[in-house]
Amino acid sequence: MLTIAIVDDHPVKRAGLEKFVAETSGLEVATSVRAVEDLAADVSFDVAILDVPLRPGGPALSAIESLVGRAPVVVSSTWERPLTFGAVLRTGVRGFTDSRADGRIIVSALFTVGEGGFYVCPRLADRFQSELVRNVNEDPAGLAPREVETLRWIARGLTHSQIAGRMGLTEATVNTYAKRIRAKLNAGNKAELTRMAIELGHMTDTRRFPAA
Repeated sequence: MLTIAIVDDHPVKRAGLEKFVAETSGLEVATSVRAVEDLAADVSFDVAILDVPLRPGGPALSAIESLVGRAPVVVSSTWERPLTFGAVLRTGVRGFTDSRADGRIIVSALFTVGEGGFYVCPRLADRFQSELVRNVNEDPAGLAPREVETLRWIARGLTHSQIAGRMGLTEATVNTYAKRIRAKLNAGNKAELTRMAIELGHMTDTRRFPAA
């Protein structure tokens, strides 16, 4: 049973989402509030779904960051304001849905994120990928091709020893690549590297990236 925290500043929408979650097998409402700051500190939940206005420099990003520290987060929005997916992704959000998405999409997002996955609803998929790719082209991280390949394998959960075997390198060389990648991306751990790999679009092109 996944327990869900609902954060929505529209009372009618929030009530509808409460009813929907409560009636869905495998989901349970842990709490439902108007804003992140209304969440009680002693309430635990497995996944949070957040639907609040998003705008550059607005309070929503800080609210999302504080919520991500408590549980995986799905953000639902109209995505009409000029706030990039990348800005939200950098907060650590694991799911993106459209505010107009139907119940099946919400269920898929909650279960996928609750099980440790990453979710983008079909309506947003093309825009999400094209925006991230455009950001990469305009502001490249400066990774060399072999560093990109190394980052992809790291993001897929392989150890440095396993990556060395895949790439035909010594483990020492992979260690060097990983050190360079962390420095270029300012990433301190594996979770941050995985997030950056997704944000930079390095996990979307599987044509040259064989299955693990």
